[in-house]
This record gives sequence, C-alpha cells and structure tokens, in this order.
Amino acid sequence: MPSVQMLNGSWRNGAARSSAGTDGFEIPNLCTPLAVFGVVLASQLLALLLTLAGQPGWWAFYSRLAQTALLLLWIGLLSAALLCRLRDWLTRFKVPEGSVITFLVVMGSVAAVSEAAFWLGRILGAGPDTGGGWFPTNHLAFLTRNLAIGMLVTAPLLRYFYVSQQWQRNVRREAESRLNALQARIRPHFLFNSMNTIAALTRTNALAAEQAVEDLADLFRASLRDGRQLIPLREELEIARVYERMEQHRLGERLQVDWQLGPLPEDTPIPGLVIQPLLENAIYHGIEPMPKPGRIQVSGESANGMVRISVSNPLPPTALAPRHGNRIALDNIRERLELAFGRRGVLSVIDTVPGLFTVTIEFPAGAQALPA
Repeated sequence: MPSVQMLNGSWRNGAARSSAGTDGFEIPNLCTPLAVFGVVLASQLLALLLTLAGQPGWWAFYSRLAQTALLLLWIGLLSAALLCRLRDWLTRFKVPEGSVITFLVVMGSVAAVSEAAFWLGRILGAGPDTGGGWFPTNHLAFLTRNLAIGMLVTAPLLRYFYVSQQWQRNVRREAESRLNALQARIRPHFLFNSMNTIAALTRTNALAAEQAVEDLADLFRASLRDGRQLIPLREELEIARVYERMEQHRLGERLQVDWQLGPLPEDTPIPGLVIQPLLENAIYHGIEPMPKPGRIQVSGESANGMVRISVSNPLPPTALAPRHGNRIALDNIRERLELAFGRRGVLSVIDTVPGLFTVTIEFPAGAQALPA
C-alpha cells in the first residue's frame, strides 16, 4: 500500500536524522558574511581599546590606532579563516581537546601575523619603534606582548562559547523532551472502536477489513514517530484522510467530511500529527454526540508566505452533555507549533458562530522549523 511505504520510509529517515546529532566540540560558524563582519568589528573595537589604554600622545594616537587596527584585523581574519576550514574537523573532539586546538590555532595566527609584521619591517628598512614608527624593532617584546594579549582575549572567548553552547544544548534538550512528551500524549482514543469495527468487517467485508487494518497500522506508526521529526504537509494530509477512512467504516453516513483545499505547498515541513488530531476532535466532539448526520469542513489556503488550514464541526445540541478534553488536545498542538516555528506557528479557535466550532492553524509556507 503506498501510504504504508511512505509513512514507514519517512519514519526511518526521521530516526536517522535525529540520531545524527553530536555532543562534540562546537564553535560558531565563522564562514558566513555576518560572522566575518563581527570579527572585523570586534578587532577594531579591541584596537581602539588597546590604543586608549596605551595613553599615547594625541599626535601619535591615530598612527598607533592604525597600526594596531591593521594588525588585529589580519589576526582576526586569519583566525576566522582557519577555524572556518577546521570547524567540521573540530566537532570530532570533545570539549577540552577542541578548546585546546582552537586556542592553539588562534595563538598560531597571532604569532604568524606578528612575525610577518616584524620581518616586513626589516625588509622595508623600518626605523626605531617610536611614536610614529609603523613596524616594531624589538622582536621578542613585540611577539610576547601580542601573544599575551591574544591569550587574555581568546581564553575568555572560548569560555563564553562553551557556556553558550551548553545553554543552547540544555534549551534544545528541554524543547525535545517537551515535544516528545506532547507527542506521547497523542494516543487515538478510537483504538477499541476501530478494533470492534475491524472485527465486524471481517464477517461482512474481508477486503474492507484488510484496508482498515492497514490504515490503523499507518495511524499508529505515525503516532509513534520521533516527536522532533518534521514531515511534508502532503503526508500529514494523507494521515488525516486515512483517519477519516477509518472513522467512515464505523460511523457510515453519519460522518461527512468536505475537503476544500486550495493550492498548497505540499513540501512544507510541519510537525507530524497536527491536522489529524483536529479532525479527530471534530468527529469526537461534533459528530458522535449528534443523533443525525453531521458535516465537517476542512479548508486550506496559502497566502502571503503562510499556510492556513481550518477544521470546522457542528456543535451538538445543548441538551446533550458536552464532552471534555478538547482544550487539552488543542493546547498540545499549539505548543508543538510554537516549538517548531516560534511565533509564526499559531493555533486559533473560533467558537462565536452559533452551532459551529472552528480551529485554525497557521505556519510558514516552505519554511524550516527552528534549529534543534
């Protein structure tokens, strides 16, 4: 059956992706233009600070600032380039080893640029290192001073990156734990009804019973999927249609679902099981309590970079006792959307229309979820 293969394949791929994470050493991605701009800005601010701390006369201030800024710029760019190339390799090490290697790379960059500046001055025949001199003449003092400053700057930065990395991991793990807990709470309550329906179908329609067993397997495979996994919108809609087919066996003509889906970006990744539970709630709270057939409307549209899907169901007569638990399921879906898309993942409820209950979810079209 195509849907079985599709869901099974995506489940295996999601498990493989989720297990690909690593707790190795990490440094910021210094390959991006924004990171390079940050390195340039930080080096120039440090140059200004060091020049002010040296308290040169105003006559020599701008000359000393230009020397220091140029030296730190080359050190920063060389260090960023080397760490950019070594970033993937460094992730193989644990935090202590990776930190030491990164520290040595930066110190090597400081030494290389310092040596280049000194020997360039020798080649050009630089004069004494007075207020206006551009190149140093005291080799050992120049090198040791730069290495000392490099140590004082690099060590706190590595500590900051480590603390930031641990904080991000804790936030990510907490979000994953919450997402897995929410995913675990999604347990289709129709299991026993479905089994009874299948048992009845085996006596009257063997082919329909076989289809129902496959559909039930699809639904529970989807509910057991890793909570961190995103699936294409088309798969989530297929899961909802499979669920409708299961309930159609049980409710017969009492259940009518009107699908009004416009052109949608079906490759858009979304958390699994955010649409199917809305259909489940609509049937459980809107169709089952009613003594006569009812119609559920599922509509979808894409506009302004957002996908909007709504599920509307009739409300049972007030004389019938309302069923509880609807808000818990909606809160679960709302939180899963927020974990995946931040403020751009929204669930809203409209119950002001007499006799109608509508739930709408919105999420970015074609966008990736927040980084794990």
